Parts: sequence; C-alpha cells; structure tokens
Amino acid sequence: MYGGDEVSAIVIDVGSYSCKAGYAGDDTPKCVFPSVVGSIEQTGDADEAKPEKEADSGSDPKNGSKPMDVDKAKTKRKFYLGQELEFRRDHMEVISPMKDGTVTDWEVVDNIWNHAFRRRLLINPEEHPMLIAEPSTNSGQQREKAAEVMFEKYKVPALFLAKNAVLTSFASGRATSLVVDCGGGSTVVSAVHDGYVLQKSVATSPIGGEFLTDCMMKSLESKGVVIRPKYSFKKKEVSPGDYKVVDLDFPNTTESYRLYCMRAIAGDIKESVCRVPDTPFDEVAYANVPTTSYELPDGQTIEVGADRFKIPDILFNPYLSQTIPGVDGFGDSTSIRGLPRMVLDSINRCDVDIRKELLSNILLSGGSSSILQLKERLEKEVLEESPQNARIKVLASGSSMERRFSVWIGGSILASLGSFQQMWFSKAEYEEHGVSYIQRKCP
Repeated sequence: MYGGDEVSAIVIDVGSYSCKAGYAGDDTPKCVFPSVVGSIEQTGDADEAKPEKEADSGSDPKNGSKPMDVDKAKTKRKFYLGQELEFRRDHMEVISPMKDGTVTDWEVVDNIWNHAFRRRLLINPEEHPMLIAEPSTNSGQQREKAAEVMFEKYKVPALFLAKNAVLTSFASGRATSLVVDCGGGSTVVSAVHDGYVLQKSVATSPIGGEFLTDCMMKSLESKGVVIRPKYSFKKKEVSPGDYKVVDLDFPNTTESYRLYCMRAIAGDIKESVCRVPDTPFDEVAYANVPTTSYELPDGQTIEVGADRFKIPDILFNPYLSQTIPGVDGFGDSTSIRGLPRMVLDSINRCDVDIRKELLSNILLSGGSSSILQLKERLEKEVLEESPQNARIKVLASGSSMERRFSVWIGGSILASLGSFQQMWFSKAEYEEHGVSYIQRKCP
C-alpha cells in the first residue's frame, strides 16, 4: 500500500486535442497545451544526439548494439511541443499521437508527459504519485504500456489509471450518470454506475471538435474564403493606422503544419459564431438567417450565415457533413449516429433497473460541449425519442472552463480524497506482481 499524503499527486489527462496537467486538489490544471507535436526527422545531424544514445543503449560492442545505434540515428525525430509549435520551422510535420481516442505513437506521448512534468510543472516525477486519465475504450495492452513507461522511465512512486467518464461523473459529484464526452477527436457516450464504467454501454463516434473545425474550413473554402495561416503574411504600415498585407513565401513549410495553422483559425471561427439550431437544420429554412461577421488575422472580414447552424448540427445529423464539398465521407457510414441516438443506444444496453437514473443524469463534458444551445437541443431530442413518463435531465456545468476540464477536475478531486490513498498501484506492487497487476488495481 502507498501512503501518499505528504506530497500532492499529479493529475494528467492527455486528450486528443490538448493535454491538461496539474496538482491534485487544485480547481484547474496548471498547464494546458496542444497534444499534437511538431516533428523534424534528423538524419545527417544526429551527432549531437549521440552521447545520450550511447548511454541508453548500454554501448557494449560485444552484443552488437552498434548497428542498432546507426539505425536509431537514421530516424531520430526532434520534437517541438507547446508554444514551440507557434513558430514555423522548415520541414516540421505536425503529428498527433492519438487515433480514435487511443494512443498509436508512444514516443510522442512520452514526450508530451516529459514536457508536462519537466518543462511546465517543473517537478521530478519520482516524487509524486500520478493519476492518469484514460479513455473508456482503452485496451488492457494500452494500460500496461502506460504503467510500464511510468514506472520504468519516470520511476513514479505510485500510479492510478482512471476512466474519463468516471472522472467527469465525480467532477459533478455523482457516482451514477451517463457521460456524453464531446472531445476533439471523437464523441464518447458511456454509462457510469457506482463509479465504474459499464463497458457494454460505451458508444463512440468519430465526430468531434476537430471534425467540425474541418467542416467549417472546407465550407468556407467552398464559398471562396481564403484562410491565410498567420506565418504566411506580415502587415506593413502604409500610413498611420492603415496596413497593407504582404505575402511571405516559405516553400519548405509542410502541408500538415499549414493545415494545423488554418485549423487553429477555423476553430476560433467555430467557437466564436456557431450555435446549435433549435430544430434540425434545413438548407431552405436557414437560407436567409442574419449573418455574423468575423475578422480573420489578415484583416479581411467574412460573413458567416447558415454555416453557423449547419456545422454544429453535424453532431446531431452526421449526414449533413456530406453536403459540404471536400469533406471525406465516413468509411462505414451505418455506424455513425447522431448524439441523441448514441445516448439512447447506450442507455438501452444497460440494465433496466438503472435506465431511469441514467436518463435523469446525462452529463455533458469536453470542449465541444460548450457550443451554445447544445444542452437544450439534446434534452429536447432525447425527450422526443424516450418512453413517455421518463424524467430527462441533461446537466452541464455553467462555466465552459469546467466542461472543458471536467475530466481533469474529477481526477483532482479523486486523487486528493483521503479514502482514495489506499487505491494507488505502488512501485513495490509493480515490482512484486508485474505490470499486469494494473488490471486488478485500476478496474
């Protein structure tokens, strides 16, 4: 057992859009930065990276570690995280470690953790227990890998892996609820009962904030709006208060970095002007809605009309995205459902006894859940579809800060509880039972 009361635990939540990290007991994370990284492959200039290479490959010429060394040096990637992403670099690719909510590139995640601990929180991970938030759909293999990296590389004294949905539920002070998590990369609906996720109830959809941002970008492009990334121009003062935009040319910028910068702008347009329509979107009815103006970084002002309502409505009716030119279709479109459908499917997969309680405790969390009117519309649509006498309540925290960070806040509450201290998976237990013991300690 680990008695970790003296030092506060660290809570870290690496999402598909941003990474949140901070101390347990705080009400908001200390640092939030994008969970995508810039990567430049280095081949020729791997010399400066040599000394640490030799140290970690246990350079013993007998066991033939030299060829491996050469191979490693060939594909050494240099990563840029957090604010370093704001500066354009030649040949820098922007890569995400996540695909559909699960980690696909552990080297990147490792760098993100390292950046959070050593550069942002400025702590030594060997001195703090770690509570890591993981997606409800996480596989046993992924959890073991996370535990292994934490104990072997960061040598943490204790660890706990908690499911996103459970933490969101705790953040609102409930042990049983239906959590609708609208994140950047995907939307996940999961039922939590007495502090445990009911695995059979988990419903996922690839439509998250980033998909909506892409739809926004393509839709504006189809109307002839040119979104210029911030690095591609500079403003020159012609006369006092009058600026002229001068294009700059950087031929070596990668396509992924250009898209990353354009998404940042399209994402801001989406957050500024979008709201969910009260009734399902219909091209004819919304053709003449009043437009909202938005000023792009290069000074041009655009008018956003029906798209304000159409883009968020994709959450409810995914097929709307097919009407936007340039948006890729879904491979297997039968499994893509709107939010209300996912909520009801999830509830129907649960035990009859708890359905009533779940319907009256639907929790919204994640960054995309802050879109205006989402709560009201979801409540209305679930009400129309559900049994007559059901009491339906969709709950969402008033501040968008709390919705965005609800997983982290739940982790902060959980890790600072006195009664939780006996739940930690300690280093001693790891050394005694091995990594697979995590499945028993963290259900």
